[in-house]
Amino acid sequence: MRIDKYLWATRYYKTRSQAAAACKGGTVKLNKASAKPAKDVFVGDEISLRRNQITYTLRVIDLPKSRVGAKLVDQYRIDTTPKEDIESLKQIRSTQQYYRNKGLGRPTKKDRRDIEEFFDKNNKQEDL
Repeated sequence: MRIDKYLWATRYYKTRSQAAAACKGGTVKLNKASAKPAKDVFVGDEISLRRNQITYTLRVIDLPKSRVGAKLVDQYRIDTTPKEDIESLKQIRSTQQYYRNKGLGRPTKKDRRDIEEFFDKNNKQEDL
């Protein structure tokens, strides 16, 4: 099975073209070597891919015939990504959502006052 098809079938990418682009971009490695999209994957191979600021590492257990459901992905791979990397991603996401959820619009009056106060303090310190 081609590596781009495997990554699509195990739900690491939404489309095969995204998986192929990642392979062409050099973010996917097969057995610690860069992999082109047409490179074949076999049982026992180790794949590492960089996505969302994390390098995922996985070992191939079996090859799916087509795209599988999210609950069945673990039948085809063993995820050996370090726990620290996954925790760091969770922290990054929580800090991004701490202040305001994405898409909630323009800053409020209070937000604008806080921003103006912040810039006024910085300007006064630079003048000194």
